Amino acid sequence: MKFRNAFRLMTDNFGNVYKLLLFRAVTGILFMSLVLVILERGLDIIVYSPEAVKITELFKEFFKELSTGSPNFEVLYGYRDNITAAVKDFFQMVGTKIGSIIASVVGIVVIYLFTRFLNGTANFAAGSILNDKMQAYSKTRFSSAYFQHLRKSVIYQIIYVPCSFLYDVLALAGCWFFFFYTPSLLPTSGILTVFLGLSLSVTAFIVLLAVKLTLISAWIPSIITDEMTVKAGMSKSFRAKKGFAGRLSSFLVAIYLIFGINVLFGLFTFGSMLLITIPASYFFILCLQFVYYYEENNKKYFVSFRKISGADGMPDGMGE
Repeated sequence: MKFRNAFRLMTDNFGNVYKLLLFRAVTGILFMSLVLVILERGLDIIVYSPEAVKITELFKEFFKELSTGSPNFEVLYGYRDNITAAVKDFFQMVGTKIGSIIASVVGIVVIYLFTRFLNGTANFAAGSILNDKMQAYSKTRFSSAYFQHLRKSVIYQIIYVPCSFLYDVLALAGCWFFFFYTPSLLPTSGILTVFLGLSLSVTAFIVLLAVKLTLISAWIPSIITDEMTVKAGMSKSFRAKKGFAGRLSSFLVAIYLIFGINVLFGLFTFGSMLLITIPASYFFILCLQFVYYYEENNKKYFVSFRKISGADGMPDGMGE
């Protein structure tokens, strides 16, 4: 029911997807422009160094051998050793240019975090529009919603963006471990062990992402719906034990569906459909967060113009 209601809310408010798309297009262009300037001025000497080129070629050969259908696993393990040695050589070279690298990497990370910050404020505004629709089926302009909760949105982003970035980095580090080291820990080797490592890495990342979304699922809704402070909303979200397993299951399924849909449409439309599916994915997660918040706090809400849900004893329809 919650999953279906979230989907209906997304389709009923699909105009927000285009607003998020426009906002992300602007921030994306800004991000790429600044990153290209940094790469051109600070990292060209490293990116196009012989050590970096060697690593790229080794990875290409590794995946080429892996994709043959009947790879030679002694060769694959040899590539792993060669890649390790090449990475070691690369970092030795990097050590001689550490000042330029640190400045460039810090610049890129700061720009990336600032881009996520800006995109997060747009998501917050979309959540405000969604909340007005769920409470009173009223339409709110994006600009009005954006500035209505801007102070709280900024505070929220200042806390969430760096913490989420650190969490994602640690999750990716765990995926790296599963992919490269699981096959060597097993008593047998073969194509199945390689795919097992890949499967475990993807599964670990998705589960960790689902846990993160579950823990923060009530944070934005509590700030917008109940006018809580950012700190109080965070505390309520992290301490919410009611229905934790159900929320985790829903977000886990949602992430798998989102990944599958984006990959499918991305492949069959040569990437063009991603312009719609990516912002729609963010908005669907937002809808799911609000639906769970309303349901678990016994609040009634509009699913559509003629359908109200959320509170015990409320009729399923209105005027039907």
